[in-house]
Amino acid sequence: MPITITRIIDTKKLPQKVRLLRHLKVAGHISNREAILDHHIVCLAKRIQELREDGVPITSHWKKHPVSGQRYTRYVLDKAA
Repeated sequence: MPITITRIIDTKKLPQKVRLLRHLKVAGHISNREAILDHHIVCLAKRIQELREDGVPITSHWKKHPVSGQRYTRYVLDKAA
């Protein structure tokens, strides 16, 4: 019987585009705040642009925070992906 070894991968070492795409496939959406706090991605708009150039269908939705009234963009992975 073959022996398999499971390696723990430090996701911080993965390229930001890869981490972002993984998040979008799992959660379906992301905001700038989530990108910074969860994935240490500071320039989310640039990573989104790169994914779009690679053919990933992502749409932008303007949202307004219910308490602060601050406007922000939530990037959504289209269902077709």
